[in-house]
Amino acid sequence: MKKDRWLLRAVVLLALSAGLMTTASLAAEAGSAQDPLVTLSYLNDTFFSQIMQRVDQKIAERTGQAVPSGGGTSASFAVVTLREGQTLTGDIGCEVMLRVGSAVCVAPSDPGLIDETSGSALANGGSLVQNHLYMMTIEGRGVRASAGTVKVMARGSYTVA
Repeated sequence: MKKDRWLLRAVVLLALSAGLMTTASLAAEAGSAQDPLVTLSYLNDTFFSQIMQRVDQKIAERTGQAVPSGGGTSASFAVVTLREGQTLTGDIGCEVMLRVGSAVCVAPSDPGLIDETSGSALANGGSLVQNHLYMMTIEGRGVRASAGTVKVMARGSYTVA
């Protein structure tokens, strides 16, 4: 009889444990503070687009430009052709990418241009590397065509002289 009670107690304890674990697992909501599961699709589809909208808004606030309706990205890239000696001068936040030819940085002080591709700064007179993305972070920065015909892709406000 004592053996039967031990076996009965073990079965009841096992059933209670299973019931408690099931209740606890059902109570924990996926993706909540108790279960912080984040999927790659959430990051790509939701989180990064929200972050990019906030970045665009902050840039627009600092440069005094209006955010495009719908909160999308700013203006798209345009191909700009420069002849030797011409200079493209960009406003703050303007980005350029050298595609054809050779060009140098034009800046009255350091830093000249920020090389977003390598994460470094380019000083006045420094040569641009093809297919690297450069940003003007201070007024009066630009690129000068140093040989023949130069093609750059530019995004943001700029003037060519």
